[in-house]
Amino acid sequence: MAGVNGSNGSPRGGLLPGLYVLRHYDRAWLRPDLMAGLTVTAYLVPQVMAYAQIAGLPPVVGLWGMLAPLAVYALVGSSRQLSVGPESTTALMTAAAVGALIATVGRDRWADVAALLALAVGLVALVGWVARLGFLATLLSKPVLQGYLIGVAVLMITSQLGRVTRLEVTGDHPADEAASLAAQLGSVHYPTLAVAVATLVAVFAFAAWLPKWPGPLLVMLAAGAVAALPFASGWGLVTIGEVPLGLPWPRLPDASGIDLLGVLPWAVGIALVGYSDNVLTGRAFAARHRQDVDAGQELFALGAVNIAAGLTQAFPVSSSGSRTVLGDAMGSRSQVHSLVALAGVVLVLLVAGPVLSTFPSAAMGAIIIYAATRLVDADALARIARFRRSEIVLTAATALGVVALGVLEGIGVAVVLSLLDLIRRIAQPHAGVLGYVPGLAGMHDIDDHPSTTQVEGLLVFRYDAPLFFANASNFLARVRRAVRESPPPVRCVLINAEANIDPDLTAVDTLEELRADLAADGIVLALARVKAEVRELFDNAGLTAAVGPENIHPTLPTAVAAYAAAFEAEVGRPPAGLPG
Repeated sequence: MAGVNGSNGSPRGGLLPGLYVLRHYDRAWLRPDLMAGLTVTAYLVPQVMAYAQIAGLPPVVGLWGMLAPLAVYALVGSSRQLSVGPESTTALMTAAAVGALIATVGRDRWADVAALLALAVGLVALVGWVARLGFLATLLSKPVLQGYLIGVAVLMITSQLGRVTRLEVTGDHPADEAASLAAQLGSVHYPTLAVAVATLVAVFAFAAWLPKWPGPLLVMLAAGAVAALPFASGWGLVTIGEVPLGLPWPRLPDASGIDLLGVLPWAVGIALVGYSDNVLTGRAFAARHRQDVDAGQELFALGAVNIAAGLTQAFPVSSSGSRTVLGDAMGSRSQVHSLVALAGVVLVLLVAGPVLSTFPSAAMGAIIIYAATRLVDADALARIARFRRSEIVLTAATALGVVALGVLEGIGVAVVLSLLDLIRRIAQPHAGVLGYVPGLAGMHDIDDHPSTTQVEGLLVFRYDAPLFFANASNFLARVRRAVRESPPPVRCVLINAEANIDPDLTAVDTLEELRADLAADGIVLALARVKAEVRELFDNAGLTAAVGPENIHPTLPTAVAAYAAAFEAEVGRPPAGLPG
């Protein structure tokens, strides 16, 4: 199946790749798109209502947050499978952001601040698109993203402790909320807790045994039906209350009195996390269908859908992995499945308000807890742990940062930890001494092959990282150690520079220091596989003249051949260890 991108890598349809797909729609896709759209609709209704409550807004706002974003993404999105709209992480970040910004204007302006935040996220994403900042999403590595999601899951669960127990749970951090709950355990409202537990068990059962059924919706309908029965009237269950019928009117949120500069850092954080989620999810599903997702276009799409959400009285949105999975499992072929879901949401808003109002608040809290558990990918964590111990430590540190410091601060921790881990690995990379292995072409690390033979008097050294200020001293120390440990006498040190791209001045000076040290001991420094742009830097810094142009070679074989010729001219025989 063809992707949405042209041969030059730009999305077909320009800024409207989704429209391009719709204009070339294959009628054979209609049935699976219809089934996918209807299934996603049934799943999203209770889900996005719960996310609105996480964000501190009335449940109906979650449905409002599906309307314009679904329509806009169907036109501007480059993924055929991605399901946009309210999502758990951005909802939690919205709650934290609005809670921090609301002090100056009062809680009655919560909805205005949330909508204004959506507009700010959209503008940040559009500025990032214009400035071609899509690469920033790569600052969050997969281990860091997994840790971030674990932290968000913990925050989501603790935020619902009061709703599922009907207690006044207080505290600014999960530990405080857990302590508040523990101090009031004797006052738990047991009918509320029973409804929450039954809801949670039921949705997990649907997920395990009937994964293609709209479990959350069916369970919420059942919970609402039970709560409406006469015998349940004395249980004291709290429902979500009146859900207004009708569609939201587009309007600009009232920004008076709101600290607009204070909105910016939250908008940047939400945009970064939302964009990372969109690109990673979109690419994962596009790969399954041999399609393409354009990262730059997705940044534009994130901006467009958030501006649409802000203008329709909603809150920041990104994409839902669970809804995308469900739609794909039902065979979604294009964003027509999202348009079907949009029609379903419109129908719900026009006629289903009385039914939605019967949903017990405790059951909604249980749905949120269920969604939180889905953020934790046990298989991904096991894979990270198997791969490298430092990666799982990075995951755990990020999760603790999010839980202990908060959502926005957790993003900062995640980015900093990713960069520190990158610098750590580049600052102390693998390095090796190379030689010849019988029956194997080329030169190889002597530590990997016990039968390796080194060329007499020649030390071939490879440093597997770009050379710059952070690892220059490490490079120098390891070359010196390799010289000390090599069979004497060493006549020439040949640096295989294929990985040493884009050196800075510190790196060049380090190479000159190495050359001078070796020359003092009668050893020649030579370089092989120096790229043209690196050679130009060496020329500008005077290193080429110091090393000698005759000692800089395009390939390893030519470098070894030049050494062998010089050795034979001086000693009268070829050096031992050359391949036969």
